Amino acid sequence: MAKEITFYTRAGCHLCDEAKQVLREAGAAFTEVDIDSDAELRAKYNEEVPVVFIGGRKAFKYHVDPKELRRRLAAE
Repeated sequence: MAKEITFYTRAGCHLCDEAKQVLREAGAAFTEVDIDSDAELRAKYNEEVPVVFIGGRKAFKYHVDPKELRRRLAAE
């Protein structure tokens, strides 16, 4: 079973756009969550986006390393 991937992002974030591209190129299915739609998420991740959780654990923030992402996905 594939691990759940949650991608915390916000509009206008160039690092988020780059991270999303890495996730897509890896063929990763992910749930995208706009932190600005929820005050609690905005307070928690305001200075950290993008943030990627894999299987409920924080895996990346700011940048997604393609090689490390593939390793983590293969470890399923």
